[in-house]
Amino acid sequence: MPSDASAPSPYPHTKVSRDEWLLAAQELAVREGMQAVKVLTLAATLGVSRSSFYWYFKSRDDLLDQMLTQWREKNTPAILARATRQSPSINRNILAIAECWFDQDLFDPRLDFAIREWARRSETVRAEVHDADQVRVEAIAAMYRRHGFAETDAFIRARVLYFTQIGYYALEVTEPVEARMAYAAPYLRGFSGVEPEPEDLIEFEAFVDRFRDPG
Repeated sequence: MPSDASAPSPYPHTKVSRDEWLLAAQELAVREGMQAVKVLTLAATLGVSRSSFYWYFKSRDDLLDQMLTQWREKNTPAILARATRQSPSINRNILAIAECWFDQDLFDPRLDFAIREWARRSETVRAEVHDADQVRVEAIAAMYRRHGFAETDAFIRARVLYFTQIGYYALEVTEPVEARMAYAAPYLRGFSGVEPEPEDLIEFEAFVDRFRDPG
């Protein structure tokens, strides 16, 4: 088996990487559900033989486990890292979390959607998703408490902030970056109850500029 499963395989009959198998599985899960993720289907999609699958995965169950691990190790830590960032104001901390909603290298909404769809059919995965949501919300609530919000108020605001965005993903709401930035100040007022200062948005706008359409 290759020593680096993420890199393209050196074997001539293995034309795709482990990450490409995972991405194809993720996209199929988003389109058709986790039950549609099958080795033969993925091999046909990727244009490779089924045998190449086994350079990276022991079985279909191993593939699904690795998808779950990828989700667990990517999406939650990104939110926690930004919720615990030391920021001078609550609005800047909220904007730090919002970096995840713009940058899919930080938080992958398609992967999150695929795992949540899977959770509807698996009690084990449902428990994983529930635990992840609890951890994410608690980290955001702790952020609010750190900025002086009372316990219950911090918890409710954390839920509103987090589940608003998860709901956007579930409903597949899409907006151009320009529209999302135009709503930034009103959203901040809604999430924090604090009027944002002009400087609150300066650093965030520089971050978001990386995702604007150059055309």
